[in-house]
Amino acid sequence: MNYYVGMDLGGTNTKIGLVDEAGNIIFTTIVKTDSKDGMEKTVERLSNILIEQIKGSNIDYNDVKGVGLGVPGPVANERIVKFWANFPWPREVDLAAEFEKNLNRKVKVDNDVNVITLGEMWKGGAQGYRNVLGLAIGTGIGGGVIADAKLVSGKNGAGGEVGHIKVEKEGKLCGCGQNGCWEAYASATGLVREANSRLTVNKNNLLYERTQGREIEAKDIFDAAKEGDKFSISLVDYEAEYIALGIGNLLNILDPEIVVIGGGVALAGEILFDRINE
Repeated sequence: MNYYVGMDLGGTNTKIGLVDEAGNIIFTTIVKTDSKDGMEKTVERLSNILIEQIKGSNIDYNDVKGVGLGVPGPVANERIVKFWANFPWPREVDLAAEFEKNLNRKVKVDNDVNVITLGEMWKGGAQGYRNVLGLAIGTGIGGGVIADAKLVSGKNGAGGEVGHIKVEKEGKLCGCGQNGCWEAYASATGLVREANSRLTVNKNNLLYERTQGREIEAKDIFDAAKEGDKFSISLVDYEAEYIALGIGNLLNILDPEIVVIGGGVALAGEILFDRINE
């Protein structure tokens, strides 16, 4: 039996998993990325963790045939990370070569949401479809675009960076440095930003009561809305409007058969998705 590694390199955590040829998961684990230690040390540490996990699963390392990496940022030629979102690492770096040096296995790298979207097409919510829009709505908004069963990467590997389509002219400042980006409004970060703005003038609500003395999370807003807090419901309406606006634009450009949404915001469930669908 042949086995393959999947690794999702995140700003805070890295998820590592092993699957067989049929896509059955042998193990998964989550470890701290600690990217501040520098690229070489981090890659070496993550590689060692992976090798130990494989040994602990009674899998012969010789049966592991390759490694797939998802990273936050555009990737060229399945190897070169053009630049990093939330990582203090060099630009234009051959990340595949760094891991290959430590693992002695063929490594392919791509944008994290591109990889997620391919996974959804293989074993997840988009099985059986050839035209797929994948979205990850969390701290930011990432996208993966599959047209006629092929990933759309573009010239620099930056295809699918849908979080930076513009939804407001001269709008709110985005983390990318531009104004009016979709993720400045519809990401978890954007939603919390809007909530904090409104709370400066309205403290007579369940959300304020629940979150005094600490930072608000998007989950707090959805939880309070589910309990009938009108202030929080209006924020969910705000979020749904902006998510729907962005998806509507993308539907007109891409004409996908299916839209698959993941990320922390997706965990809100019906209270959000009923509004988006409407």
